[in-house]
Amino acid sequence: MINFKNIQTEIDASYLYKVLADHEEDATVANVFLQMSEIEQGHAMAFMRINNLDTMTLPPPSLRARILHKIGKIFGYDFILGVLMDTEKNISLSVINSRKNVNAERSLSDTAHVTILQNICAAHPNVSGNYLARFEKRHRSIGGNALRAAVLGGNDGLVSNFSLVMGIAGAAGAQNTVLLTGLAGLLAGSLSMALGEWISVTSSKELFENQMQLELEELENNPDGEEWELALIYQSKGIPEEQALKMAKEVISNKDHAHEVLIKEELGINKEDLEGSPMEAAVASFVLFAVGAVIPVIPFFFIGGTKAIILSTILSGFGLFIIGASITLYTGKSMWHSGLRQVLFGLAAAAITFGIGRLIGASVMG
Repeated sequence: MINFKNIQTEIDASYLYKVLADHEEDATVANVFLQMSEIEQGHAMAFMRINNLDTMTLPPPSLRARILHKIGKIFGYDFILGVLMDTEKNISLSVINSRKNVNAERSLSDTAHVTILQNICAAHPNVSGNYLARFEKRHRSIGGNALRAAVLGGNDGLVSNFSLVMGIAGAAGAQNTVLLTGLAGLLAGSLSMALGEWISVTSSKELFENQMQLELEELENNPDGEEWELALIYQSKGIPEEQALKMAKEVISNKDHAHEVLIKEELGINKEDLEGSPMEAAVASFVLFAVGAVIPVIPFFFIGGTKAIILSTILSGFGLFIIGASITLYTGKSMWHSGLRQVLFGLAAAAITFGIGRLIGASVMG
């Protein structure tokens, strides 16, 4: 049986790496992406030859890949790199777990898609460790986080307020009652999300800043001890003792650089992690939650009763499908499967609250 999914995955990866190369300003990094594109295309052709398919007519990129390209124009092309790396890591992890389940030995190919970028960089004379760090920084800081936050925030708002609205509607609430409840749920949920995000970002920054200050005091008061610790860290990474000691001494000789290296190596903190604004995060959370929460409320601005309930359910179902389908941008799974699954879960939650509301309403009404 021909596995068209594997072929399409490789074609999409080749297409997206080519997109990255076309929009990369640094010539060396662009060359890396081009080589990645060629490798992925080679994988696709190999799959086609195995299945006796004509390699002269490769299938076009999928709708998912084309959508990712368009989203990259909005969120930045580093977003595409993050999605690719996430996808490849998930695939590698799945392969490794499958081998463990059948007690099979691991193969170098299990993690090839994850490590191949680093292998190319290491083999290229013009690519240094700074470039590798740059790739990892992109992956951590972008990696689809903006769109992922939008999807999850919208989902939280939609599901929670849809369930709330259906619960009140099930209790035979009048149009104005349902509308006011829905708006109250929208505001309460949005404010709660915003406050939670503000506290989370602020607390993290304060914790990191406190740890960084402690590390600075240790560096000033006991530079020899910090040099020794740094050398041990390098040795734990497989660097020979003599070389590790030399590297640590060079780092400690520059206090500002030493502080940056120490907080990264000892604490796992990057200065870029502290650049996020708590207020920006709070506003974004408020807006994302509100966008999802307003969908089930819209019909009750104009009509009430059964018609409003049906229309609210249709709009919410459509929104749930869009959210579920959006998740496949990261997972690579079937858009229809994820979308319909999201609709099923969302409608189930709303149906339960509607039923509870109907029971409570009947009990109160006597």
